Amino acid sequence: MTKLTRRAALGALAAAPLARPALVRAASTSKPVKIGLLSDMNGPYRSVGGPGAKIATELAIQDFGGSVLGRPIEIMQADCQNKPNVASAIARQWIDSDGVNVLGDGAATSSGLGIQQVSTEKKVIYLVTGPAATDFTDKLCSPVSFHFGYDTYALAKSTGGALTKAGGKTWFFITADYEFGYSLRNNTEKFVKAAGGKVLGNVNAPLGTADFSSYLIRAKASGAQVIGFANAGTDLQNSLKQAAEFGIVKGGQKLATLLMADTDVVALGQNVCDGLVLTNSFFGYLNDKTLAWTKRFEAKINQPPVQQQAAIYTGVLHWLKAVKATGSLDGMTVAAKMREMKVNDFYNTNVAIEPNGRVLNNMYLCQVKPPSATQPKWDFYKLLATTPGAEAFQPLAETGCPLIHS
Repeated sequence: MTKLTRRAALGALAAAPLARPALVRAASTSKPVKIGLLSDMNGPYRSVGGPGAKIATELAIQDFGGSVLGRPIEIMQADCQNKPNVASAIARQWIDSDGVNVLGDGAATSSGLGIQQVSTEKKVIYLVTGPAATDFTDKLCSPVSFHFGYDTYALAKSTGGALTKAGGKTWFFITADYEFGYSLRNNTEKFVKAAGGKVLGNVNAPLGTADFSSYLIRAKASGAQVIGFANAGTDLQNSLKQAAEFGIVKGGQKLATLLMADTDVVALGQNVCDGLVLTNSFFGYLNDKTLAWTKRFEAKINQPPVQQQAAIYTGVLHWLKAVKATGSLDGMTVAAKMREMKVNDFYNTNVAIEPNGRVLNNMYLCQVKPPSATQPKWDFYKLLATTPGAEAFQPLAETGCPLIHS
């Protein structure tokens, strides 16, 4: 393997300061191939993207061999601040001035949609791994955009459908007040109703809300059997923490965590999360290969990897394989090869990519286990069910993707 070295670089935009702390280079004087990660570095999604997205990308580069087309590989990372104007401005500068060849992560759906608009215009591939809304492969699908890991349709179908069938027939939603939250709530509502359930109400909470008390009071007063949290990151953590303080579960209502990560369990404590049901496309103790990769990841950051970080590993590795196979960095050429090739890595085997860019990885319905003194580190989940990707994600016929219906 080519020896890797690191260096740091700084860049600036009027819209936002850029940090490029993570540069992975092979020993070569050739012009580097550049991977640009637009991540949440200081906000509610830092723990599911942030520095961990860079580490996962480094691991992908290492496993690929450290270089591609005889050129070193450089990672650039900046804080998109979960703002579409900031994210799109950085993406545009990176492509126009800095020669970035592929974009990844994206954090919130709102910032991700800004990135996708620029990537489509510039015909530069975007590996969607942070955002969750189905718009990326639905009405706003792009020939150079690929959605890895999960989306709101798959999360809603697995968790929402399962809890309703298990007896949670009435629901109340606390929803993140932007596109991700709406998409997750709307998709979950569809599967709740399909399973014979009913939605009694909803409240929208701004991204970054610290006090959920007024929303929880309304949810509790609704009498709904299930309170669904269509949010994530620190917003979800605050919701669950305050729900415990209000004694909602003790009062007989159930909590549905529609997008929960290992880092949420770490932050809240396994005893607080005991019994919660969630859906993920990846977790460390899924099998021996995922555990080995988890240990490599945690050795660098001392936290468990989450599905978004595993997804950026998958996306970068698949992109590098397609670049090598085509001998090209042209976005449209590489995108065609990415759709043609099956996805294979430490936790995906012969996974297909749909024409709309949806990667059909498996989804896993899990339940948080009670804490135990003999429990291995980060071993949080009991696997309840596995949904194959072809069944987990939105059927092509139901999407509004113009690549399919044109």
